[in-house]
Amino acid sequence: MSEAAPSPGRGRPRPRTATPRQRLMLTLGALGVLLLVFWIFSPILTPFVLAIVLAYFLDPVAARLARIGVPRGLAAGLLVLMILAAGLLAALLLYPLVIAQIGVLLTRLPGYIATIGQALRDFMISLEAQAGPEVVDTRLRELVIGQAGAMLGWLGTAATRLIGGGFALFNVFTLAIVTPVVAFYFLRDWPRMISRIDSWLPRRSAATLRQLARDMDRVLSAWLRGQLLCCLLLGAFYAMTLSAIGLELGLMVGLLAGLLSFIPYVGSFTGFAIAVLLAIGQWGTTGAALLVTAIFAVGHTVEGYVIYPRLLGDRVELHAVWVIFALFAGGVAFGFLGVLLAVPLAAALGVLARFWLRRYLESPLYLDPPRP
Repeated sequence: MSEAAPSPGRGRPRPRTATPRQRLMLTLGALGVLLLVFWIFSPILTPFVLAIVLAYFLDPVAARLARIGVPRGLAAGLLVLMILAAGLLAALLLYPLVIAQIGVLLTRLPGYIATIGQALRDFMISLEAQAGPEVVDTRLRELVIGQAGAMLGWLGTAATRLIGGGFALFNVFTLAIVTPVVAFYFLRDWPRMISRIDSWLPRRSAATLRQLARDMDRVLSAWLRGQLLCCLLLGAFYAMTLSAIGLELGLMVGLLAGLLSFIPYVGSFTGFAIAVLLAIGQWGTTGAALLVTAIFAVGHTVEGYVIYPRLLGDRVELHAVWVIFALFAGGVAFGFLGVLLAVPLAAALGVLARFWLRRYLESPLYLDPPRP
């Protein structure tokens, strides 16, 4: 009795190819798990995200040290210790000055508010005398003065509460102990972690994903390092110039303007508005406000035409509006953690958007000719 002929392919493993549905489910599942982790553990993720940012920032230096023969673990330890020493030195130098400025603000804030209110009243009276009662009458003048007084009072109360409770946002133990330790381990094991993640990439799309990762790294590293230098330079410029003209809170306003400069235009305009109000509150004249305006005009010009073109140039493909939207959206979604993650996610989404736009422009969806 003859045996049945074996069917074609029997005894050999069938080649398995992932279906588009499986790829989609894998992508959506990974994104869902990531969002769930952020949502559940967001209160404790901040020091770890800060550690990752610090390790990412220091990785090129650690790689250079490793290339000249310094063990990776030793290089990571030395770099983290240098960052800690620099932070401690800055705290020792700036802490007494900032505390003194905060004391001046709390002591003279009511006087500042009263002086600004009086200056606004004098301005409205002068405007009424020049424009006539048809344009500015007494009721409009009192309404503007009353609303401005209410806004200034709210700002003063908010500033007092922020100064009194804002430092509770930063846990000293977390910043001084957990973040550096975690940053050391991330920095020491960074090449191995990248290699491990690379080994997990789907083989079919590995080359494309590597290229996307390189593009994201190029955009993000250029923005992060360039923006940090911009913030330091602008903070030093505004702090020195505002203190040089005699503004009592010039150091604190300058440092605040430099710190907020990582949000395009927001830092300069916020520092300018605060400095003008403090100048009017301190001196009660518009001449001081004009001097502050000149300082911020020079700073904004240098920022736009010297610092940004030389430090960032065309390497950063992040539009200012996109960065501002990402920062506010991240803050609303996850608070301070969302602000930390906003720019990396914006850079990643920007690279993906440009990749898919190139794919679309090369596809029949775009290239098909119009119907006759």
